[in-house]
Amino acid sequence: MIALMTLLAQQSTPPGGPSAAAGFLPLAMIGALVVFMLMTARSQKRREKRERETMYAKLAKNDRVLTIGGVVATVHAIKDNEVILKVDESTNTKMTFLKTSIQRILSDEPAGERK
Repeated sequence: MIALMTLLAQQSTPPGGPSAAAGFLPLAMIGALVVFMLMTARSQKRREKRERETMYAKLAKNDRVLTIGGVVATVHAIKDNEVILKVDESTNTKMTFLKTSIQRILSDEPAGERK
């Protein structure tokens, strides 16, 4: 992009001086680039939101999940926007989290993909 703007700036100008269009072209290109970047970021956010909502919809009892705090647990029950997770099998410890605190479902991933 910068190389293209440099080439445009180095073009020969007419004897009367640079034209107004030659000075406007780099600004128009920068403006188009900014608009493109904003549109790309917006569509990426929409896609991520759609993926999260799909994950929350398919969340089911006995799924192993990872929370945003790093807690790995099993889903015990699901309410409207809350999830009750069983954290420890031996002591039957349960914790309540918001659905939005679930980062991903681990039971759908093969063992090789876990990080």
